[in-house]
Amino acid sequence: MPTYLYETLPPTPELPVRRFELKQSMRDAALTHDPETGHPVRRVPQASFYLGGVRSLAVAPLEGGGCCGPGGGACHH
Repeated sequence: MPTYLYETLPPTPELPVRRFELKQSMRDAALTHDPETGHPVRRVPQASFYLGGVRSLAVAPLEGGGCCGPGGGACHH
């Protein structure tokens, strides 16, 4: 069963974004709300791969930040 990464979409900028993992069947619908806070959530795109027997996990940056966010360099999707 895969593990999915979610992050909250707080209703106001003052509230922190919370990231959490959840094991779900691929047949299950994605969550729409955080079970702890009730805030809306989105599933965070991620990829895992193996290099020399070591698992690496690539996670998308938080919205509005990271290499593709404001002032984020040459990353264009």
